[in-house]
Amino acid sequence: MNHKVFLNSFLKMSQNLFLRPISFRELSSAAMQPKNLSKFQTLSLTVPKPFVYHVELNRPEKLNSFNHEMFNEITDCFKTLHKDEDCRVILLSGAGRLFSAGLDLTSVAMVQEKLADYDDVARKCKVFRELIIAYQDAISAPEKCAKPVISLVHNGCIGAGTDLITSVDIRYCTEDAYFQVKEVELGMAADIGVLQRLPRIIGNTSLANELCLTGRKIGAKESLEAGLVSKVFKDKESMMASGLELAESLSLKSPVAVQMTKRSILYSRDHGVEAGLQHIADWNQVMLQSEDFMNAAMALATKSPPPTFSKL
Repeated sequence: MNHKVFLNSFLKMSQNLFLRPISFRELSSAAMQPKNLSKFQTLSLTVPKPFVYHVELNRPEKLNSFNHEMFNEITDCFKTLHKDEDCRVILLSGAGRLFSAGLDLTSVAMVQEKLADYDDVARKCKVFRELIIAYQDAISAPEKCAKPVISLVHNGCIGAGTDLITSVDIRYCTEDAYFQVKEVELGMAADIGVLQRLPRIIGNTSLANELCLTGRKIGAKESLEAGLVSKVFKDKESMMASGLELAESLSLKSPVAVQMTKRSILYSRDHGVEAGLQHIADWNQVMLQSEDFMNAAMALATKSPPPTFSKL
């Protein structure tokens, strides 16, 4: 099909398939009126740009350590943003001196108190298993969210903090950042995600094993070389600015394309090549009929500015 026939075909389809164009002002107006921003106690949720949501771990007085409430709120927050059509990209950072100091040990004490109510080991195990599964759900929440998540790490990212950032899509950090799989130093095996995700992220089994078995810190430079992060910045301010710029650029792309790309990447990570190809074929036989593809293709064919995509 030559260029002229291709263009005419799209123009004819547009009469039936294209929705009324939506102005950027309409999109901004809708996106800048977020819902339930103040419902969290351990997180801060803001909207710095249209369609860009910023989730901030917000227990600076406790070095953003993870207590039971924070685990629950992370699950709730990302499930909410997964469904929110005004959210297209999520930034994840930590307030205060560092990203996160890991597990709040007062939560461990609370579990021990609860276990004291039971004498039988089977009953105690049931309590522990339910707690572990709940914490796993929290750490997996960014991964299960359809929207791309960008973590912005400054200073320490320890224990549960490292678990959490292995569940996101893109990782940036500052020069003073370090990551630590600290659970082994607490006399336990990490059980909420890092042992499953870290080896796949850095692609170096020896290094992943070393970090998880020793609990040693890995700094920003080594993290960049290992592939744990994709960029390192001089300070938090420049990192946040670059992260927001990236998030804004993603927010202007087709939400159909972005969310389907994330879904396919995660599926292919956990399946073979052929299964991944079949998965994307099954999805794209539908998605290629989307108005987003029609609008974007016509803009490229006519060398027009990128289209403004409607909410998904």
